[in-house]
Formats: sequence, C-alpha cells, structure tokens
Amino acid sequence: MDKISILGLILGIAAILGGQVLEGGHVASLAQPTALLIVLGGTVGAVMLQSPYAIFVRGVRMVGWVWVPPAVDYRQVIRQITGWSHLSRREGLLALEGAMGQISDDFARKGLQLLVDGAEPERLREVLEVDIGTYERELKMAARIWEAAGGYSPTIGILGAVLGLIHVMENLSDPAKLGAGIAVAFVATIYGVGLANLVFLPMSNKLKAHIGRLVSRREMLVDGLVGIANGDNPRIIESRLQGYLF
Repeated sequence: MDKISILGLILGIAAILGGQVLEGGHVASLAQPTALLIVLGGTVGAVMLQSPYAIFVRGVRMVGWVWVPPAVDYRQVIRQITGWSHLSRREGLLALEGAMGQISDDFARKGLQLLVDGAEPERLREVLEVDIGTYERELKMAARIWEAAGGYSPTIGILGAVLGLIHVMENLSDPAKLGAGIAVAFVATIYGVGLANLVFLPMSNKLKAHIGRLVSRREMLVDGLVGIANGDNPRIIESRLQGYLF
C-alpha cells in the first residue's frame, strides 16, 4: 500500500475544507451533486471520446497502481541474472533452457530463449529494446488519459459555472432559486480545478513514475542478458546492474 498517496489526497482535501471552515463558510455548501455530475460526466465523456477503448480501459485499471504499486524488486533481478551468468559459464548457454520453465515473466523468458538460440549480443539487445519501446508506449498512453482528464476538468468546470449562471439569469424574478444557481456556478469551478490538480494530474504523474520503474526493470534484464551473451564475468555483470539501484 502506497501510504503517501493516501496521505497526500487526504491532506489536500482537508486543507480545502479546513480553509472553507476557517473563512466562516460551511462544508455543506461545497456539496453540490449537480456540479459534480457536470464536471465528472463531462470529463469522463471527453476522455472517452479521445481514447481508443482498449487504452481507456487499461488506464482505468491502472488506477490501482496509485494505491498498490506494481512490485519491482531490482535486487531480486540482479540475483537472478547473476545466477544465470554463473550457470552459463559453468555449463554453457544451453543450460539456461532449463531455467526458462521457472520464469513467469514473458519478457525474461523471451530474452533467455534468444540467448539459448545463440542470438548475437547486439541483435539480442535490438529485439528486446523493440519490445521495451512498445511496452512503455502502451503504458504511457494509458496513463495519459488521466493527464487528459486533468486538462479537460477545469474547462468542464467553467462550463458548469456558465450553466449555473444561465440558470440564475432565468430565475431573476424568483430570488428563492438564485442561491442554488450561483452555488452550482462557483462550486462547479472548484470541482473542475480541484479534481484536475488534486486527483487527475497527480495520479497521471504517479503512474508515469511506476511505468519508469517497470521499464528500468526490463532494461536491467536486457543489460544482464547482453552481458551473458558477451561472456562477461558474473561479477562485472552484477557490478554494472548495481547502477540501477537507487
């Protein structure tokens, strides 16, 4: 569980509500279902319009990473690659074929298969880097739907404000209805700007950080496998991979 994400969201919301109370306002005045419907519905609709179905669904599923990040154990990867390196030096590259059955990661299995098949180091790197590029591009496209939501949300909030003001203008003769219309107008703007800067944009950046970690893991595998293909000493390979740790 990523506790800092939860704490950050709670702190941001608490600061806004606390400021409202300190200014003498009421928290209940910020609860406007109509404004929330306009902002959320309009934002989601705009994001759906710009995104292919598969990318949109993947981006929605990736939200879980904000709270429970994907596990990336760099040290375990180093131990694994070092073990392969020792095995290949003792018994040859063909001995790595037996290790493939113990690997659940398709990318690592593909790299080992290329290694066992005798691919040249540069060809091995070239093939795997194409996979990395595609993998990174697809994940970033999914994460960008939240960046897009952060761009649309304030504008939809302004649209909600305009709709609220139109409602006010239509009911100038009925003072009892003016308050609700003005509330929707201003609260819609708050929702639009608040969701963009407290939720959507931070979520997008957090997802991009996790994508960077996943890509670094694959780059480690490529460096290690190329080192094995070159016949580098296991200690040299391990030392080079240590540079990925931070």
